[in-house]
Amino acid sequence: MYGIGSARSVSILIALFSLGSTQSLFAQHDHSDETAKVSVPKIYLDKSPKIVEYQLQRLSNDQLLAIERTSEDLKYVPVYSAILMREGMPRAERGAALDALVKLKKTSPVHELVEALKTLPGSSKGNEGRRASLAESLYLQSKTALTEHQELLQDLTKHSDDQLSAIGYAALFVAGQADALWQSSESATQINRLLSGLQMVPQAAIRTAQHAQVLAQVDSPVTEKSRQIAIQTLAHVPAGFEATFRTLAPLIDIPQLRADVIHTLLKVPPEHLPPKSSSTLAYKLVEYAENTPAAERTNETFLDTAQLVDSLLAKLPSSKSQPLRERLRATTVRVIRVRTVHEEMRYDLPYFAVEAGRPAQVVLINEDLMPHNLVITVPGALQEVAELGMQVGPNGGLDGKQYVPHSEKVLFATNMVPSEQQEMLTFVAPNEPGEYPYVCTFPRHWMRMYGVMVVVENLDAWLQDPQIPTDPVGSNRSFVKNWSVEDFPVEELAASMRGRSPSIGSRLFQEASCAQCHQAGAWRDGTVGPNLDELLVRQKGSWPAVVREILDPSHTIDPKYAVHIILTVENQTITGLIIGEDKEQVLVLDNPESRQPIHIPRDDIEIMRRTTISMMPKGLLDRYSRDEIYELLGFLESIQKGLAETSR
Repeated sequence: MYGIGSARSVSILIALFSLGSTQSLFAQHDHSDETAKVSVPKIYLDKSPKIVEYQLQRLSNDQLLAIERTSEDLKYVPVYSAILMREGMPRAERGAALDALVKLKKTSPVHELVEALKTLPGSSKGNEGRRASLAESLYLQSKTALTEHQELLQDLTKHSDDQLSAIGYAALFVAGQADALWQSSESATQINRLLSGLQMVPQAAIRTAQHAQVLAQVDSPVTEKSRQIAIQTLAHVPAGFEATFRTLAPLIDIPQLRADVIHTLLKVPPEHLPPKSSSTLAYKLVEYAENTPAAERTNETFLDTAQLVDSLLAKLPSSKSQPLRERLRATTVRVIRVRTVHEEMRYDLPYFAVEAGRPAQVVLINEDLMPHNLVITVPGALQEVAELGMQVGPNGGLDGKQYVPHSEKVLFATNMVPSEQQEMLTFVAPNEPGEYPYVCTFPRHWMRMYGVMVVVENLDAWLQDPQIPTDPVGSNRSFVKNWSVEDFPVEELAASMRGRSPSIGSRLFQEASCAQCHQAGAWRDGTVGPNLDELLVRQKGSWPAVVREILDPSHTIDPKYAVHIILTVENQTITGLIIGEDKEQVLVLDNPESRQPIHIPRDDIEIMRRTTISMMPKGLLDRYSRDEIYELLGFLESIQKGLAETSR
């Protein structure tokens, strides 16, 4: 036994297929992998385009990147195109390939991305991820660049493929063409594609500005299908919540719209729920829940219904909410869904409440690439349980669960849940009210991945006046902003870093958990991540590149610190760093604290893939101010200066 024995092979294969092309995966089936030294493949670029494409398709991602190439010779266009369109490529490599294609073909990034999208038929298996990556790059182009290619994008909106058409609409929204899009979209097909495209727009401000137009499609739709898509789109438009509620609540009686209405109303923040309308809707939803066949009471729509009722009951006085809650309890137990956040190593729910002595279900939905679990502990035992779980490792845990220790301080625990899977944890809440932490006990995850289950005597009373629990790891920081590279303009970096205090930056380095993984200056305990003493040297003197490495750690990943996922012939998965290998075995470090790797014979390996996701999560500094981030950068700068002076 090496790792997650409960994972089905099909679920792991789905996760692995999301990391790379079908061809490169099957190239691994002979128990080879992408971590050994990659020899430069011999590719005959002077053959016909189909033969060249066939040769490139057979290569793994690392083999493709190993091809010697230059942006000065047109014969390398197929190589750069393959890198751009290959799923699972690091963003930095994809960006470099795009730049090379633009230079070689004397075109533009927008042109190359649109043309690449057109070559990926939606009917082909595996193209969904490739399209998403290319579309993401398209939306990141400047407003000016997109506007300059307005005609090209308009042509894309007319494509016979609905998804490609929607991508064209999304790009035009980003280009600031919203008014023109609404005016020119008259047919049902155009409206539906426009709405679908709006859902893809990454900038919340752009989506928010379209609230009135989307709501109009619900009130006066071109077709019922348009109304349904408009309802779905409102879930992506964080504005006008009261109007959204007033418009959608009456539609709950229409069976074909009910699931989408409930899902969208869940996006309305509790403070925007009108008490009177909440009461009416709560009665309807409880009646709907009571009439739902028992076999359907675990599907997504039913769980959405129960969750929405919870939010609505919090707006009602106890005299009205308690009878409804008793009726709901006779139908189902209290269900709480906790999702992992992609690349950020955290749960989406910082706390939830259950009633003492009552049955409850927690559904852990893993939307991250890494496996995660959820372990509920007694009050005050989060760190202790996490550290004990790390000692247990992937085998021999409580009830066979990985990284879950045999401890009386563990109350309830899921298995390690693979990517894109979920697990339901059913239990009776403790009789003693209090704050019970929950945590992911995979090594080093506990510092960010935790929350609190609040056990209360009266759930309705607590929901009407919820009290934020104490942070179980002692952090008193609240969310500031989801910082991006664009928040730290190149022209402001030098001036903003000037005059910073290294001592303040050093303290922040430790407080932000950087010292847990990295060595920098006087901090020498970290061994998991790269040494930061010569960070500026690695980034060739570019502070903007340093900022990107901190805020977008998956943009460029040092191969030595790349996370690997291994599927064994026994349908088990192992996740960690490859620290050694030979022809007979691979050494995987799944627990950096222990420094003891797992030895896996190559004959036991079905597939091994290097991921494009960094061990370092995004959002590490989302609780820190801009000024504090500059202090942290100032600390790193002081180390670089100190080393430079020492070497003289």
